[in-house]
Amino acid sequence: MSSHVFESLATFYAGYKQILIDRPKIAIYSFLLIVCLILLTIRAFAQYKKRPLQRPNSPDPEKRTSGSSFKTPQREPGVWTPVDFKRPAAPPLPDWDVNKAEPRPYRPFRHGPYHITMGLRTMQWDEWIELDKHYLRFHMDKKRRIEERGQKCCRTAPEAYDGAIELLEELCDYLPQRYPSLFRSTPTGIHNLLTDETFDITTRPLPEDPMATAGRLVQDDLAIMFEKPDNQYYLLAGSILLAGFWRLSDKFGMPLSEIHTSGDVPGFKTKLEKGMMNFFRRVQPAQPVLRNNYFIQVDDNLAWSHSIGSEDPVPEEDGRLEKQAEGWSTAEKNKAIEHHYFRSERQSLRRLPRSGGVVFTIRTYFEPITKVAEEVGVPGRLASAVRSWGDDVARYKGRERYGEVLLEFLDGKHREQVERGLVREGEVEEGKYPF
Repeated sequence: MSSHVFESLATFYAGYKQILIDRPKIAIYSFLLIVCLILLTIRAFAQYKKRPLQRPNSPDPEKRTSGSSFKTPQREPGVWTPVDFKRPAAPPLPDWDVNKAEPRPYRPFRHGPYHITMGLRTMQWDEWIELDKHYLRFHMDKKRRIEERGQKCCRTAPEAYDGAIELLEELCDYLPQRYPSLFRSTPTGIHNLLTDETFDITTRPLPEDPMATAGRLVQDDLAIMFEKPDNQYYLLAGSILLAGFWRLSDKFGMPLSEIHTSGDVPGFKTKLEKGMMNFFRRVQPAQPVLRNNYFIQVDDNLAWSHSIGSEDPVPEEDGRLEKQAEGWSTAEKNKAIEHHYFRSERQSLRRLPRSGGVVFTIRTYFEPITKVAEEVGVPGRLASAVRSWGDDVARYKGRERYGEVLLEFLDGKHREQVERGLVREGEVEEGKYPF
């Protein structure tokens, strides 16, 4: 084959030499054209090599996705057949220390305008549960509230018991994998190395409600929704100890739609209900998701925001319990900025493969506004977000009770950052959501 190549090159060279003698201009132009084509080819190849690798976008959990990997199996409403799925093992978090681990700085807000969406994104299995240096405070608050409030905060319906046990087993499997310096597996359950507590999850009956035990292990509040034959998902198991603005005793046994309408969630009927119901029906055990939200609170109580009213009905002289009105209308207006707190939630959603229950983990991050506003770019971005709330969102989040003081403070901190050259006036710079 090589001899043919050399023969061809020799023939080409002889022909080109003859053209160069007979018609020198044509030969020179032809040579220049060939050189230009070679240079253009080299440049195009170089640009192609520099081009970033194009990867398919992650599927949007809120939209139906074509393709077998996200196809929802057909089944009767309220009927779940156990799925042979096991969560991937979680590698230990490198150099993690319960006394030093900083809370993640979730800042799930953008410059206006404000859009009402579920805001779901894909979750990595390693990141199911987040713990930090405030673990012991959360643990002690939960322990106290379990002792004081019992079933008002932790409860499991009989038909949801297997699902609650499944969640507890999942936590006892995951936590020693991800946080081996805090938890150790035992033949019957799990041992907390910080509090020196051992939990036996194999004894029947269990010493306490499985949701109470699950709640003691993590900083998150926990809830499990189960589908019934009417195609609705019901809150049938919960450990809601640090929710701030709602009570498990009010929502227990409710369907998903009623939980949101009873809480006057803005845009639920018009913008959220259909997508949320579709998501719950088709979510599979291998497809966990995350979402974040945020609120402003005008007191420092993590478990229950007493500024909006009492957590419990008030006893009357005749022994009856009168439910005290609670809500933003009862909150003191324009309290000093030192009373303003930024309350953010990181929620994960996943379906349990054995019981079919959909688990919510609700991790609350709670910081003074005065601290959050020191972060570069945050006061201007938060002020824009708060101003962009529609009337329904503003009522839901209580802006009328704190807006004047909050926005005056944020605007002042933003001006300081502009004057110091940390941000530019009028420049809209978003962080990587939700940070």
